[in-house]
Amino acid sequence: MKKLTIDIYSFSYKKKGIPLDPTSHGGGFVFDCRVLPNPGREDAYKRLSGLDLPVKEYLSGMEEVTAFLQAAYALAGLSIDNYLERGFEHLMFSFGCTGGQHRSVYCAEALYRFIQSKYSVKVYIHHQERDTWIR
Repeated sequence: MKKLTIDIYSFSYKKKGIPLDPTSHGGGFVFDCRVLPNPGREDAYKRLSGLDLPVKEYLSGMEEVTAFLQAAYALAGLSIDNYLERGFEHLMFSFGCTGGQHRSVYCAEALYRFIQSKYSVKVYIHHQERDTWIR
């Protein structure tokens, strides 16, 4: 039996758009992070990404970010449990924001860590806009 593989993407709605599913499964979950506070609008964070500690600290301290991620974790957990039970081979989660640099990256990384801590599956993370981040 093949093992479940999970791909997690961060992306920009304004640049490349929602990532295409590289498999024949037709995609998966898409979470819109534009509902969250945007650190990219503040000079202190503009040239950083969701991989950088100051951005992580900024976002992790916000109640709405925590609630957003808890909802994503709940949906991911239900889906992963079901996919494992049914022997499915691929699942995809995508997080989008305006620039694909701060919020979506932070949330994609958070889901990656959540899945790695709870499941024995192959999980890959892709930051679709990484080559266009403001530095």
